[in-house]
Amino acid sequence: MRKNSKTNSKKIIMFKKSLIITTTLFGVLITNAQDNGDFEFGVNAGLNLANVSTIDGQNSASTRISFNAGVIGEYFFSDRWGIKAKLTYDSKGWSDGFIEGEDFDAITTNFKLDYLTIPITANWHFGSNRNWYLHFGPYIGVLISAKDSELGLDLKDGFKSSDLGLALGIGHKFEINDNTKLFIELDGQSGLTDIFEINPVDPIRNTRSSLNFGLLFNL
Repeated sequence: MRKNSKTNSKKIIMFKKSLIITTTLFGVLITNAQDNGDFEFGVNAGLNLANVSTIDGQNSASTRISFNAGVIGEYFFSDRWGIKAKLTYDSKGWSDGFIEGEDFDAITTNFKLDYLTIPITANWHFGSNRNWYLHFGPYIGVLISAKDSELGLDLKDGFKSSDLGLALGIGHKFEINDNTKLFIELDGQSGLTDIFEINPVDPIRNTRSSLNFGLLFNL
């Protein structure tokens, strides 16, 4: 019980720190934007194709179809470069995995890992109207919940409270008016750390690709 309490306390502290960092970053970007007029704020949602793999890319699990949703802020240094931060509810995991226990044999189940993901990426805008963009940079994910689909077990204590990795994506903006844009985006994330608390074999990392849609507003 003491170990679980300490683990939960650490997860709560990590969650609060991530929220503080993200809120502070958005605040700094908005403050700078009010001076320079080069800030976009928006919302997005998307379809996730989530899975896991070893560090060398080997994968024996099946892809899990899930979703993400969040808010976006981007500060522009020029018409080509900006820094973008997201705060995203990101549902990851994998399908057709196996779970076993003392009271039952191994069964096939899906693993649902829900994270609060915070990517902070450089955004390079290109094209004649700068409507295309590439983003790339690191992300941190804070584990919110971990469950299996067949038994409904809470598996959170078996997974690490944070997930670190790299994000890469490409997107296109469609201007509606001077202050509003629609966008469509292909986004990928590749974890760099083992997702399990205890893992005697090769490290297992999260992988996720998504198709996102959203709205952006100039502030």
